[in-house]
Amino acid sequence: MPTLHRHEEEKFFVNAEGRKESVPSIHDPPTKELSVVVPSYNEEDRLPLMMDEALDYLEKRQKRDLSFTYEVIVVDDGSKDQTTKVAMKYCKKYGSDKVRVLSLVKNRGKGGAVRMGVLSSRGKKILMADADGATKFADIEKVEEGLKNLQPWPNQMAISCGSRAHLEKDSIAKRSYFRTLLMYGFHFLVWFLCVKEIRDTQCGFKLLTREAALRTFSTLHVERW
Repeated sequence: MPTLHRHEEEKFFVNAEGRKESVPSIHDPPTKELSVVVPSYNEEDRLPLMMDEALDYLEKRQKRDLSFTYEVIVVDDGSKDQTTKVAMKYCKKYGSDKVRVLSLVKNRGKGGAVRMGVLSSRGKKILMADADGATKFADIEKVEEGLKNLQPWPNQMAISCGSRAHLEKDSIAKRSYFRTLLMYGFHFLVWFLCVKEIRDTQCGFKLLTREAALRTFSTLHVERW
């Protein structure tokens, strides 16, 4: 099992009032329906668009369904820009029970950033979402449907991954011939040298049950992108 090192500064988050609070643990019982983990590295420009869209959706959903609770955890992966400052504006606007910012002492890589957020989450279900906002946030309902269709979950473990495979033809039509050639060349090399049964459609949405997230990220060895 890999050893997770957490710096002293990473054991706390700063709440909306500017006070330090201990981060929760994924080993604790869940207290939210959904945790959204957003790994962010130098994302001061793109993060606001993603956060505005996500929080608008989540707030409207909570008004429709009072039993729905959520949190958004922005993990600043040792950014050199104002990512933490930008994220803290949302913490102050919505409160630290809904938006939390976890600032890492140094850059770990996307895998390490996601793991730190996941292991500090409170949700029954945990969603990985990229800070660039490339995936429409309302599409979470599609991965939720995918997770639901996997029931019964063995040992409460299930993972639903968003896919862009159905958009491939449209994507190819908009690309230049040269880029399309490069894409197919890369796909062939991956197939020939690495794996033959898996196609990576590179969508940022991945939804995990709490137990699946615990098992997956507790055994994560590769922290980089």
